[in-house]
Amino acid sequence: MTEDLPARSALSDDEIVARVRRGETALYELIMRRYNARLFRAARAILRNDAEAEDAVQQAYISAYEHLGQFHGEARFSTWLTRIGVHAALGRRRTIGRRAEVGLPAETEEIMSGRNTGADSPERAVAARQVGGIIEAAIDGLPDLYRVVFVLREVQQLSTVETAECLEVSEDVVKVRLHRGKQLLRAAMATRVDELMPDAFAFLGPRCDRIVSRVMAALTARPR
Repeated sequence: MTEDLPARSALSDDEIVARVRRGETALYELIMRRYNARLFRAARAILRNDAEAEDAVQQAYISAYEHLGQFHGEARFSTWLTRIGVHAALGRRRTIGRRAEVGLPAETEEIMSGRNTGADSPERAVAARQVGGIIEAAIDGLPDLYRVVFVLREVQQLSTVETAECLEVSEDVVKVRLHRGKQLLRAAMATRVDELMPDAFAFLGPRCDRIVSRVMAALTARPR
């Protein structure tokens, strides 16, 4: 009998890996959907380019699948997989560096898709995108050593121990880099906030149009 989606989704990583090894390749999709955000964020922190990060994640999944037989459970599967993702991104960054050295054009970075703003007003949607852009730009501006640790610890919410295992450094190194990264990020954010403060509570065209439309409709409805 075919398992339903909730039943499959409840499978542990180790159970999925074991069944994929036995030939249930379709279950590998559960692994990808479970860790897409983590791997993309880690790769994006290293590459600072959405398209390159996606390619690195794809490469990491393929590599992990091809080497599932080498996973023996010494670390959690999520850690093992993230480590492969980090190495894939680092390898891709080296390739980009060589490509730049010989003058080949880099791939154009994809435009990030807009966030789902639900019933928010256009003004709130713009403000949310601006805030998100400020945060992402500030994180992108961190030096490589601090940026990757910051993303894994603060954005992806990995523990100090797992972050250290993923990056193959000591826990003390993770703590020092995270502390320094936070200091630099606070300074960068403070500067950007000061610059953008005059644009707070933007009064955009749609809001102006709404007010004008409502007032004119009310005036038109008044008895002459």
